[in-house]
Amino acid sequence: MLEIKDVSKKFKDSKVVDRLSFNVKEGEIVGLLGENGAGKTTTLRMISTMLKPTEGTIKVNEYDVVKNPSQVRREIGVLFGGEVGIYDRLSARENIEYFGRLYGMTKENIDKKIEELTQDLKMEEYIDKRAGKFSRGMKQKVSIARTIVHSPKVMLFDEPSTGLDVSAARVIHEFILKCKSENKIILLSSHSMEEVEKLCDRLVIIHRGKLVDEGTVSYLKEKYKNDDLEEVFIRLIGGK
Repeated sequence: MLEIKDVSKKFKDSKVVDRLSFNVKEGEIVGLLGENGAGKTTTLRMISTMLKPTEGTIKVNEYDVVKNPSQVRREIGVLFGGEVGIYDRLSARENIEYFGRLYGMTKENIDKKIEELTQDLKMEEYIDKRAGKFSRGMKQKVSIARTIVHSPKVMLFDEPSTGLDVSAARVIHEFILKCKSENKIILLSSHSMEEVEKLCDRLVIIHRGKLVDEGTVSYLKEKYKNDDLEEVFIRLIGGK
């Protein structure tokens, strides 16, 4: 389980995340929603050990992000939208192999995982081509593959389909649903209401670093008496 309990994060005099609490269970996709600056990416960075919480605790499969950061990093795969993190001079395969070696995987296990990911993400046509001339969608797929080559139990996706065409976005969505079927723990940050309705079992909505509500899409629509999730979201964050 992924557990966030009373977590706050301050930068100088600004509190970006304010006593935030929620959890994500195995086999569940939870959508983290909020406007730009709401604290979504900061929350993901704290979970991934890139930032330390100012207050509160975060546990990834019982490992504390502050006390056991190296173990937490072995448990998670992280994709931040806009940060493809691949090397243009290497082929797609070589990019994935490099990260597999960083995780201490054997050559045999890396090769086996690359074949699996190549099929899942539909990269057969360019797996052995240099990444420098890849489209945004192709780079995004390679980036996903290299972040999860070590088969992490927890997946963090920050705007995974940003800037992708419909076909590429669909492949990413199908892959995320496959991860769910494998009982992984998935936290997905997105601005797309269509995307979260399609993928998420439950939503966590934050505004100015604070939790404003959480629940299934159907629960939130019923609670706020509106079938338009975007309208529910706007109401919750105080929009007009």
